Amino acid sequence: MAFSLNKIMLIGNLGQDAENRFTNNNVSVTSFSIATTYSYKGKDGNWVNETTWHNVVGFNLSDFLKDKLKKGAKFYVEGRLSKRSYEDKEGKKQYFTEVIADSYSGLIPLDPASGGGNYESNNSQSSESSAPAESKAEDDDLPF
Repeated sequence: MAFSLNKIMLIGNLGQDAENRFTNNNVSVTSFSIATTYSYKGKDGNWVNETTWHNVVGFNLSDFLKDKLKKGAKFYVEGRLSKRSYEDKEGKKQYFTEVIADSYSGLIPLDPASGGGNYESNNSQSSESSAPAESKAEDDDLPF
């Protein structure tokens, strides 16, 4: 028996507010695009940013997530790649690749204002007082 894996993980920013619609079977469909950027040094030694846009579709997403899927929001998206085709008005076959997001754990908001991500709460502790005790040790106390 052959096994395979179709998994994609992205972190990027939404290019526009998500669009919501319903199928004939009353299934909620949410679609949006997310941009990821790859940086590398060009032949001239300068950094080049290459942005790729990914089309994402989620089914039966919670209202909480739908409200967070706004233009510019940073999200972690996990799902599978899907390729489909359709015929345009001229009868020419068009191909479309999209990410089908896992409905619950596959969309995580990463902006601090949206309640996502692993951000410290706003409290009065300074970074020094919240540091672990081991990091406050003097260099002379280290065993190496």
